Amino acid sequence: MKTLFKVSAAITLALSISAASAQQHRVVKLWETPNKLAIPESVFPDGKILYVALINGKPWDKDGVGSIGKVSTEGKIIDTAWVTGLNSPKGMGKHGNILYVADMDEVVTIDIKKGAVISKIKIDGAENLNDITIDKKGAIYVTDSKLGKVFKLDGNKGMLYLEGLKGLNGIKAVDNDLYVLADAMYRVDPAKKLTKITTLENGGDGIEPIGNGDFLVTAWQGYLYYVKADGTKDILLDTHTANIQTADIGYDPSTKTIYVPTFFAKSVAAYTLQ
Repeated sequence: MKTLFKVSAAITLALSISAASAQQHRVVKLWETPNKLAIPESVFPDGKILYVALINGKPWDKDGVGSIGKVSTEGKIIDTAWVTGLNSPKGMGKHGNILYVADMDEVVTIDIKKGAVISKIKIDGAENLNDITIDKKGAIYVTDSKLGKVFKLDGNKGMLYLEGLKGLNGIKAVDNDLYVLADAMYRVDPAKKLTKITTLENGGDGIEPIGNGDFLVTAWQGYLYYVKADGTKDILLDTHTANIQTADIGYDPSTKTIYVPTFFAKSVAAYTLQ
C-alpha cells in the first residue's frame, strides 16, 4: 500500500509539473494609453516611436477622416494627426524612409522624415486592403480581405499574386516565404505552394515572427496566441469577454514587447513576452 501511495504521488506530481510547464510563455502588461485613439487598427514600432493607424470612422468607409498617429514606446500619445487625409488605414510596413499603409483600395506612401504623403498607389481591382508586408528584397505585398487576394506591388502598380484565401487578413514576409492568416495560418513558399501551419478557429488578424520559427498571432475579437513552429498554440491573452479587441499588433524583438491596438476600446496596450 505504501509503495502504491508513492507511485500515485509521483504520477500526480508529474502530471502537475507537465500541466504547469505545458504553456511555456506568458505576457505581462506594461502600460496602456488613455482611451483617446480614434479606432487604432495597427501598430508599427520604429525605434522609440509607434506608428498607429487610426480609422476614426467606420472600418471600411472611404471618408477621408483616417490618420496615422504617433505614440512613444512608454505609452505617451505624441500626435493623433501626424498624417491625415486617409480613409480607413490599416496594416503598415517600412522600407528606407518610407512608411507604406494599406488604405482601402490604395497603398499610401509616407515620407517619415517630413511626415507627409508622397503618393497614393491605386491597386486596380482591390476593394478592402488590410495588411501589408515588405520582404528582404523590398518587394511589397498587401492583402485584400474582401476578395481573399494578395497583391504584389510592381513599381506603382499592384499585380495579383495569390487568390482564393477565405478570411484573409494578416501577412508577414520571413526569409523567402510569406505567412498569411486566413481560415488557417499558412506558409507560402516562392513557388506559391501553401502549407498549413495551424487552424484559426477565431480567424486571424496580426502576425509577428518571434525569430525562432514561432509566431505571435491575434484574432480581432480579443485573442493573442503564441504559435509554435510545429503548429501548436497557446492563448497568451483573452480579452474578448471584456469587448476589447486585439487587432494588428506590433512586436519589438529587442525588448520582447508586444503592442496591441484595441480598436473600439481606443487604446494601445503594451505587454512583455516572457
